[in-house]
Amino acid sequence: MIGMTILGIVLLLTIITILFVNISPQFGGKATKEQKAIYAKSENYKDEKFVNKSDVQLDMSFRDMGKSLLGYFKPIPKTSPKESISVEKIDSLNIVQHKDSTRLIWFGHSAFLLQINNKNILIDPMFGDVPAPHPLLGGKRFSKELPIEIEKIPQIDAVLISHDHYDHLDYDSIKKLKDKVNMFYTPLGVGIHLEEWGIEKERIIELDWWQETRFEGLVFRCTPAQHFSGRGLTDRTKTLWCSWIIQSESENIFFSGDSGYASHFKEIGEKYGPFDFAMMECGQYNDMWSEIHMFPEETAQAGLDIKAKKIMPIHWGAFKLAMHSWTDPIERVTKKAKELKIDIVTPKIGTPIYFNESDKLYDNWWSKYD
Repeated sequence: MIGMTILGIVLLLTIITILFVNISPQFGGKATKEQKAIYAKSENYKDEKFVNKSDVQLDMSFRDMGKSLLGYFKPIPKTSPKESISVEKIDSLNIVQHKDSTRLIWFGHSAFLLQINNKNILIDPMFGDVPAPHPLLGGKRFSKELPIEIEKIPQIDAVLISHDHYDHLDYDSIKKLKDKVNMFYTPLGVGIHLEEWGIEKERIIELDWWQETRFEGLVFRCTPAQHFSGRGLTDRTKTLWCSWIIQSESENIFFSGDSGYASHFKEIGEKYGPFDFAMMECGQYNDMWSEIHMFPEETAQAGLDIKAKKIMPIHWGAFKLAMHSWTDPIERVTKKAKELKIDIVTPKIGTPIYFNESDKLYDNWWSKYD
């Protein structure tokens, strides 16, 4: 009798999962035969899947998966701040009226507003509370609010997306933003999600690694990363992942997306460096997935590899996605950057970063929540 009850529960959960995956819009779209034919022209596409440059292990053993899940639910000290992080607020008028120097506003994790050449550009605009397809499937954001509510964000000229994981591409954020965005730029395949969510094909440009496009005085370059993709149970590596270069006549900016440490950083630096400013992934790492996320010391080294004048650690400060303490990334990368003599920028969430303020110092604001 108990066995039949357990079997019934398992069957019910399976049915619910299948229905959820097939009905929920969160999971995005699927490539058509015609789209797959386009992807097949890419050197990064094999057997209907995108691949990294080197042989990267993406599948954890059942033992490692169990350790990972147990670690997530096991109470570990300081994986989250002791209280909600306060953020610096900014209003829509301030954004609209800013026409001078280039500046960045960090929303936590990997989300940014970049104002450059009188253009407003959003990078990986994940503004939701939980990086998961359902609120019950993930932990909440460390801050109760954002620098500006998504409804108050003014017209956006372009959105750059690095890959389709939930902590970088958020369905609800895109739905709220889509009617105020002129153009979307993604790596190959990610556009299928945007189309599924009601964005016209004409407003989406997909690029392969090393391809570039021009946008009103700016150059957007899609460059390699060592990572993977997927939003559902069966779509792993069905879309491409990337880093981005944003270049104006006077500035060269790098955004790493998510990536393990590998030779592509030196390749990017040699081909397109030096960079005035680089936003570098630093957080959510673990020995079990070291090939797809950098450790903080590797983040600093990658900054040197791409020939960055300044680096800013990102992919931390917003969500608990790994078992290290929430301040471990910033503390370790700051120490390593000092050792390697590379300038590091560590603003509080929402604090504008002005590129012409080369000597500005930032305090260790995170220590107030430790």
